[in-house]
Amino acid sequence: MDVILWEFQARSGQEAEFEQAYGPDGVWAKFFRQGVGFLGTELWRDQERVGRYFTVDRWVTRDAYETFRAARLDEYQAIDRRCEMLTEHETHFGTFASVQTGSAFPAPFDSGVKK
Repeated sequence: MDVILWEFQARSGQEAEFEQAYGPDGVWAKFFRQGVGFLGTELWRDQERVGRYFTVDRWVTRDAYETFRAARLDEYQAIDRRCEMLTEHETHFGTFASVQTGSAFPAPFDSGVKK
C-alpha cells in the first residue's frame, strides 16, 4: 500500500467547505473512487493551528494512482481549480510505501497506557 500526503492551509472562513471537499466523502475522494486501486482518503485537522490540515490518500500502489491521474488529468485539474479558492497554500509531502510485510495495514499502535 502507498499513501500520498498533502498539507493544506484552508482559507480563513472556508474551513467547513474545505472539510467537505477534502474529506473522505468529498469531491476528491469521490473522484479517486473511480480509480482501480484506490483505498480511501483521510482528512486530519491540526489541533493547534486553525485551518491546517493533512490528507492521506491510500492506493494499492503508486502506479495505480499515477495511471489513474494521467488518464483523468483534465478532470483532476478541473477539480483542483474549483477547490483552489478553499486554500491559501498546499504542500505535497510525497508518496510513501508501507514497510510492513504480510499486511496492507500496520498493526495498531500500543501506547502502553492502560485504559
